[in-house]
Amino acid sequence: MLVRYGILAFLITVVFDVVIAWAFYELYKNHTLTILSTLFRMMHASIMGVAVFALPIIFNLKTDESILHQLDIFNTIWLIGLFFFGIHLILLGKIIKRPKFITLFLILGGAMYILDTTMHFLLPDYNQYASIFLALIAIPSIIGEMSLAIWLLIKKTQ
Repeated sequence: MLVRYGILAFLITVVFDVVIAWAFYELYKNHTLTILSTLFRMMHASIMGVAVFALPIIFNLKTDESILHQLDIFNTIWLIGLFFFGIHLILLGKIIKRPKFITLFLILGGAMYILDTTMHFLLPDYNQYASIFLALIAIPSIIGEMSLAIWLLIKKTQ
């Protein structure tokens, strides 16, 4: 039952990702990079949606090996989506311009998503470095994305 709720949670995440793309478009529609940023965010949401389609297949699989293989398919598709999310974050950092520390962390986080996805495919022994790449993504992304959310909430309530 938890897997079914997890699939539903992923679908809701995709819906919110589209809503967020629209909200950023509305907030910054006068900037020349906004449409491009929105398109990359929508690519990310679309690819996430495709990745979710790999999950219900698990219910028909009988062996642990086949289930893990299907999860690998989901993870690979999800990872490709994160590449485009990274591009969106870089563009978003260039669009909002201030506060500077938020833009810096958004751009750095976006670059790290791109780097991580690239290294997944280029490094045959990626798993040896996975924890390093996770930290490289998590630190700037959490700081940048959470700071942006808090800053927008404060800015829009004033």
